[in-house]
Amino acid sequence: MMVNLILYGTESSPPVRAVLLTLRALKLEYEFKTLNMQAGDHLKPEMLRKNPQHTVPMLEDGESCIWDSHAIIAYLVNKYAQLDELYPKDPLQRAVVDQRLHFETGVLFHGIFKQLQRALFKENATEVPKDRLDELKDAYGLLELFLAENPYVAGPKLTIADFSIVATVSTLHLSYCPVDGTKYPQLSAWLARLSALPFYEEDNLRGARSLADKIRAKLPKQFDKLWQKAFEDIKSGAGKQ
Repeated sequence: MMVNLILYGTESSPPVRAVLLTLRALKLEYEFKTLNMQAGDHLKPEMLRKNPQHTVPMLEDGESCIWDSHAIIAYLVNKYAQLDELYPKDPLQRAVVDQRLHFETGVLFHGIFKQLQRALFKENATEVPKDRLDELKDAYGLLELFLAENPYVAGPKLTIADFSIVATVSTLHLSYCPVDGTKYPQLSAWLARLSALPFYEEDNLRGARSLADKIRAKLPKQFDKLWQKAFEDIKSGAGKQ
């Protein structure tokens, strides 16, 4: 099948990386166009015509434009996958995947990650808000429960929910609160499992590390010892203990 896919975004963005992981899993060829968000590339008239919400990622498939990572990754599987394992057609299995996707966007990304980013980069907080870190640890606890009986977040097989959640969790893990393998053994093992994917480093870890470097530069001095140890523990890859 001839495809003409263009993905717009920046690799430091967790939602963009979720799409990159999906594209690679589906073995689809695509062109990646980097947008300089600080320079306002996403606000140029031609981009606003394609995506009035001016968010990334945005996928261009021929004449069609789709934004929101969850919509994009579901679309890619629905249109291009030969099998439905990554996004099952069975109503109950799909509902579980959808729930995990909503958990990622509502709790992990907008509820926690975006709030932490706002505190550090827009409000110039002198320390990471403890209540946000507590919320993150609660979210880790929920993921631990999701993984209690299965190797992947939505069941026994890898799905797009894993790609979406790992893009955000690996970023939080490297940037704000490392996943403690003693407290969260299932989550830690899942991170290691995802990090073993042959395309993981190029399509997710590289961007997560790039963003983590920027976040670390903003962290207050009282976190220095914690992060020095944490990064020694995980320097070989997100999730590896």
